[in-house]
Amino acid sequence: MGTYARNMPRRHLHVTGAAEAPLRAALRELRARLQVSQAFSHEVHEEADRAARSPALPSYDATDVPFFTVDPPGSVDLDQAMHLSLRNGAGYRVQYAIADVAAFVAPGGALDAEAHRRVTTLYFPDGKIPLHPPALSEGAASLLPGQSCPALLWRIDLDTDGAAVAVDVRRALIRSRARLDYAGVQRQIDDGTAEASVALLRDIGLLREKQELARGGISLSVPEQEIVEHDHAYDLEYRAPLPAEAWNAQISLLTGMSAARLMTTAGTGILRTLPSAPDGAVARLRHCATALRIDWPHHVSYADLVRSLDPHKPAHAAFLQECTTLLRGAGYTVFENGVLPTPSVHAAVADVYTHCTAPLRRLVDRYAGELCVAASAGVDPPEWVRSAFATLPDEMTRGARLAGTVERECLDIVEAALLKDHIGEVFDACVVDVHEHDATIGKVHLEDPAVIARIEGGTAPLPLGERLPVRLVRADPGREKAVFTPA
Repeated sequence: MGTYARNMPRRHLHVTGAAEAPLRAALRELRARLQVSQAFSHEVHEEADRAARSPALPSYDATDVPFFTVDPPGSVDLDQAMHLSLRNGAGYRVQYAIADVAAFVAPGGALDAEAHRRVTTLYFPDGKIPLHPPALSEGAASLLPGQSCPALLWRIDLDTDGAAVAVDVRRALIRSRARLDYAGVQRQIDDGTAEASVALLRDIGLLREKQELARGGISLSVPEQEIVEHDHAYDLEYRAPLPAEAWNAQISLLTGMSAARLMTTAGTGILRTLPSAPDGAVARLRHCATALRIDWPHHVSYADLVRSLDPHKPAHAAFLQECTTLLRGAGYTVFENGVLPTPSVHAAVADVYTHCTAPLRRLVDRYAGELCVAASAGVDPPEWVRSAFATLPDEMTRGARLAGTVERECLDIVEAALLKDHIGEVFDACVVDVHEHDATIGKVHLEDPAVIARIEGGTAPLPLGERLPVRLVRADPGREKAVFTPA
């Protein structure tokens, strides 16, 4: 799993420190308030254990292909494994194995019902609430090295420019040879010690980035935010993603686009769609750029600005975090009988696209995978897939809404923790939003630390887009959000 906002549009917050620290306590309270828990029922655990022992195994054996995985260090819920090769001097072959969750989860069973209730893995700064029990998501269904696993095996042939020229997907038994992490892959590629299949990740990734630029797509290289505790106070630090993470994300994106093409050709499927951002959302980002002292000339497009940013610079990193707000209009749309929805494209991808590469962590991917296997074989999708069309988009919307709530609440808690010892202090800020019915209320973007918070209590209308000294009046993690007033 990479840090690219298109695939998992959320902020990446990570917190360190003792379990009894105030920030960790506030996050525990948030989980209790939202009624989300890591615990699964005894019935679900039993079904997961049975499925782990006896999954539905495919007849096609691809265990001779030396797949590898690339994930953050320590990851055990591995959705994807890949093998990359040259194609007789005429391009490249991407073999991309996706965990076959349907081989373990029987439609209508307790596992299936629980997955439909949870919808998606929820990420908190200090841990996660998984979609599936660990016996599957971190065990039998995960593409861990050295174990044979059922998978949906994509074969995508590319020409010398990196454009897809042939696609198919089928069930297969696969075996990963190595669990790699981004830093290790980057180091091997940079120093020339990477084996051929790993080294091709750069070549194919760079070609796919050129393809993305040509079609007008945008990838957000969103840094992780780490909240570090020092003597009971908190600091915010950024970790910029490595180029290897971008190249890896391009393989996932390629597969999502290929899946969408398969489904649209077949006439039945589910797409991940995103309309173009409204002018007001982009205008707000311009105010954020002003607050962070990022030069954004009016003749420069949003896409060109994003591509020019350096996520190693704290101000650029903070701005890239704010750019994820443009992805919040995304949704899932089913279609049948060859009638495509409007819009049918994902504005950030600039093409048809679907989610299909993270079935251990996202419910819809299991269904998209089944639709693609059927489309590739030229057969009708299973009835359990089509019968879910009536409810799946709403379920995914509900899951996305909860994930968004988790993101916002965690951010509020983290920002309050960062600021709690600075009550009464004055900060340099820029007004980035003004309440429609009360111009004395709005939001300000601080320059340091780079957070957005509510401002109220003034008597004059807030000057939208202008700099303003502000005084912190409230901040208590888990109890009160950070609130400022004009200084």
